[in-house]
Amino acid sequence: MPTEADPADRPATPHTADAAQADRPAAPEADAGLADRPPLRRRLPPVIALLLLAPWAAECSWGGFAIDDFLPVLIFLGPMYGGAAILIRETARHLGAGWPTIVLLAAAFGVVQAGLVDQSLFNPDFLDDTQYADTRAAAEATLVPGLEFSLRQAFDYVGNHIVLTICAPIVLIESFLGAERRLRPWLGRPGLLVVGLVYLLGSLFIFSDINEDKGFLASPLQMTFAAVVVLALVTTALLPHWRLPGRPAGGARGAAEQRGPRRIRRVPHPLWVGLLVVVVRLGSDLTPSWTGVAIALGLAAIVATTIAYWSSRSGWGQRHVLAAGSASLVSAAAFAYLVPPYSPASPAAALAGDIAVTVITVTLVAGAWWRLRASPAVHVGAS
Repeated sequence: MPTEADPADRPATPHTADAAQADRPAAPEADAGLADRPPLRRRLPPVIALLLLAPWAAECSWGGFAIDDFLPVLIFLGPMYGGAAILIRETARHLGAGWPTIVLLAAAFGVVQAGLVDQSLFNPDFLDDTQYADTRAAAEATLVPGLEFSLRQAFDYVGNHIVLTICAPIVLIESFLGAERRLRPWLGRPGLLVVGLVYLLGSLFIFSDINEDKGFLASPLQMTFAAVVVLALVTTALLPHWRLPGRPAGGARGAAEQRGPRRIRRVPHPLWVGLLVVVVRLGSDLTPSWTGVAIALGLAAIVATTIAYWSSRSGWGQRHVLAAGSASLVSAAAFAYLVPPYSPASPAAALAGDIAVTVITVTLVAGAWWRLRASPAVHVGAS
């Protein structure tokens, strides 16, 4: 991870301000024509990469599967997890929106997945045939009356989908791209329709497979509750407030100069962003019961607010975003050695899987940082 000062962390100049325009999400009208869109052979590789990385990050990066199950995970869960990651990323970039929209849509996907597709959120027996059966008592300690789901599990399930399934893969893939392609849409309407169909078919396959295996169906009240939460999150995510229209030159700095001389607040080093993400990961497992959930939710809220505040400062760039994504994936890989896979595996297979997770994670993270360092560094504002 680079430690020296990045040009993106210096005060914006007219040159860097102009370059920043290429690293902001394209406005919807800018995407309407095909003239300035790169050819399909350049747009398709990141789509395929995200399709494969999302399921691996969601289920393998933290030790959920032994090494011989990696390929089946990509094949059977790729359409659902990867399809969702692509649709969420493309929706935000087509709208010219930034990370608040992506995070909110990722939360909506987490509720859809855990509440409506596999229904793990409402099924108390969901983990009974796995090596996580002993977590049932801790989950039942935080049951929400009337809806009968564990708030502890809701935080874990939805939080992991936000961080590992959607955000970290998008951050890594975008960091491998040049600044002129990083925040622009990859697919047009035909491509989005294909990915949407792939996602729906993948979700229906998982729903039918788990329903047949578990013999469980959430109650109408539970599914209605999940649907209402999803609708609220999606509606909030699509508000124009989150979109990034054209700004004065220099982003926050340019706006400040137009209002008159004032002190420019600089963004902290990317390392601090990563450390905050690790704090949330460690703090979420401090204590069980309602006290633990309150601590986890409080830490997540404080960290999210702090990062949102920092992202509005002059100098916030892709390095800071990548620091958050890297910390998420690296901390998950580190804990892989401490948790068992879902299905029993020999010690050798489990260790091989953990080592493979480490190698893949280090390769992806190091490659993303190297590629980002090799590309022009520009100020991207609160994206």
